[in-house]
Amino acid sequence: MASLAALAGFVVGALAVMIVVRQGTAQQRVMVPVEDLQPGELPQGVASVLAVLPSSAVVLDREDRVLRASSAARAFGLVKGDRLMVAELLALARQVRRDGEIRESEVEVAGHKFGQETTSFAVRVAPLGPYGQVLVLAEDQTEHRRVEAVRRDFVANVSHELKTPVGALSLLAETIQDAADDPEAVTRFAGRMQHEAARLTYLVQDLITLSRVQGAEPIPTPCPVLVDEAVHDAVDRCNTTATAKDITLVTGGTEGLQIWGDEELLVTALRNLIDNAVAYSPEHTRVVVSARPAGDSVEISVSDQGIGIPESAQERIFERFFRVDTARSRATGGTGLGLAIVKHIAAAHNGAVTVWSKEGSGSTFTLSLPAFGGKAVPISPTGTTIPQEASK
Repeated sequence: MASLAALAGFVVGALAVMIVVRQGTAQQRVMVPVEDLQPGELPQGVASVLAVLPSSAVVLDREDRVLRASSAARAFGLVKGDRLMVAELLALARQVRRDGEIRESEVEVAGHKFGQETTSFAVRVAPLGPYGQVLVLAEDQTEHRRVEAVRRDFVANVSHELKTPVGALSLLAETIQDAADDPEAVTRFAGRMQHEAARLTYLVQDLITLSRVQGAEPIPTPCPVLVDEAVHDAVDRCNTTATAKDITLVTGGTEGLQIWGDEELLVTALRNLIDNAVAYSPEHTRVVVSARPAGDSVEISVSDQGIGIPESAQERIFERFFRVDTARSRATGGTGLGLAIVKHIAAAHNGAVTVWSKEGSGSTFTLSLPAFGGKAVPISPTGTTIPQEASK
């Protein structure tokens, strides 16, 4: 609303300047006074001022006909032909015309742009001229409100996720204090405290990583990254967890591929995908990590033999803190941020992540990232290009 007030002030000030008599050193230049305007005629220069406004601007005459409308106003569906199509705005304009008082409000309009269901506007309506003309300024607030909603949800989710391990640590500490004379109980509860402390550590680390990559900003210092080394590093970091469930981690696909990006971020994305696959796979199965060339991209896939993801949930699994099965997710000790981190890392590389999954048959997550040099060509350890036929 503050920006609308400033814009309205700018318009009114500009119009006031235009309608005064200005004297120059060489000659007088007389603008047409507002009193000399005819009904339905705009003060001189209004069209030029409205053209540079970033918000949607509409000027109505005393018969509620549109004298002037910005392209934004028409694009959002506020104006059609010479009519203002939003009843709330028309009612505000008539009130302003009756009493001459400036009014501000917020309105919701059915979406006409970019597939939006509704568009939220902050509106300022002011009188313009002596013949019942009214100026309507409408600022699109949809993205601002969406960001605010995401921020509120994120803060609420973080608070909830942090409260769980912190509360558990507090209770366990009290229990240990009460059981100081029982070494066995102390040992057992100390182990639980270590588990909760580790969970808290993972959550904080994931939050830090997510804050680094969620802006989808380009990587500041990209460089060639060997996919084989990144995969090996990620698998090595996940081996302990996989071994505990007797899950075999298998690597395969085309060797010698390179991407253009950040090695540590790539390892982080792959580690999250592998950890996720291990967490949701039954014992004595395997997780396969493979890479293959795909034109100007390299595709790295992580496939498991786990429980799969319902089709209804597949569009939301990359949201922060979203869990398909909350009870099972808490049992695995996950933070609910892993796939969100993967999505943002892919975006930071100008790539994408996709999922194929079927309940009871497992899941395959595929990272598609830009290849180094603009084409996914395998490179031998000596630095020479491997012929495509030899790499298959």
